[in-house]
Amino acid sequence: MTSKQRVRKAFKMESGTPDRVPLQFDLCRQLIDHFAARLKLDPGYTWSYYEDLTYRISANAIRTRLGSDAIVVGGQLDPTFVPQTVTDNVTTNEFGMHMKPTELYVEVVKPPLENVESTADVEAYAFPDPYARGRFENARRDIQQFGSDYFVIGDVELSIFELAWHLTGLEKYLIGLIGEEDWVEALNDRVEKWTTGLALQLVEHGVDALWFGEDLGTQVSMLISPDSWRERFRPRHERMIAAVRQKNPEVAIIMHSDGAVAPLIGDFVDMGVQVYNPVQPNVPGSDPAELKDAWGDQICFFGGLDQQALLPAGDKQAITAEMARRAAILGQGGGYLMAPAHILQADVAPQTVELMCTFALNGYQE
Repeated sequence: MTSKQRVRKAFKMESGTPDRVPLQFDLCRQLIDHFAARLKLDPGYTWSYYEDLTYRISANAIRTRLGSDAIVVGGQLDPTFVPQTVTDNVTTNEFGMHMKPTELYVEVVKPPLENVESTADVEAYAFPDPYARGRFENARRDIQQFGSDYFVIGDVELSIFELAWHLTGLEKYLIGLIGEEDWVEALNDRVEKWTTGLALQLVEHGVDALWFGEDLGTQVSMLISPDSWRERFRPRHERMIAAVRQKNPEVAIIMHSDGAVAPLIGDFVDMGVQVYNPVQPNVPGSDPAELKDAWGDQICFFGGLDQQALLPAGDKQAITAEMARRAAILGQGGGYLMAPAHILQADVAPQTVELMCTFALNGYQE
């Protein structure tokens, strides 16, 4: 069974069950560089329009060599874009955000629409062109190289809510949302158009699934109420899904949101989402047995491994026990792609990554 077949069966895109629970993972830059040197492989960086997305859509040769059953591709920087240096360690990205690297992430320190007050301000803002020539050059390359044997996920995060607030700042955006200011919907319209353009191009290039991603939850609750999300954002996701299905009804839809977003799983099912990611552990509503019992016949799961405490600790017995438990529960009868709940960061040792991969390849058996 190829990796592609394994994931397709796990996601119920083909009949039958996979021979084992498949595995997927993303690596931070430090881990990519480590394994590139050790395996003597090109790190394969695909520099993206949003910095953290770079590490999801890079290093496909490395992740497949280590044991991932899926690759991830997405939009890269417009080749004509030249970032501007603001200070020694702050540069502009394609959206005009001022970006500063930190120990784990690259953060927005100055959003381009922080002073937005009107629809006219939104209309005057120069959005990047999703159809820029060369934006999917590396995606095309990786699909051609790996797409026959590995499941191909097209990543279009940040989709709507998260990209919109990154353009204005979270406080500004939430106040505008609560106050029902006209510029919010104007901005959401432009973000939706951007994301739809990316998604449709990835479908044209031949991805097996599309990952729509934005973080709607915290460790304890949602950032906005479920009713607000249903009113303001669900229709936009439904339009994007409809556009994708019109172009290729066989593409699986993955909905990603970190945090405690279990109240929305029923909505995801109603919208036609086939896969829920990242099934973040240690938040309300994330118990794997309860999720499988409640939703396992209606939606598949992708994620579930704790990268906040479990994987950084590097305890072999605890890690393999948790992987075996999740495989047995969420993978019963198919319906599960195992993965860490986020990009593996530098606090996870390379040996732990190798342990995770070896244990998965052995079918979650010692």
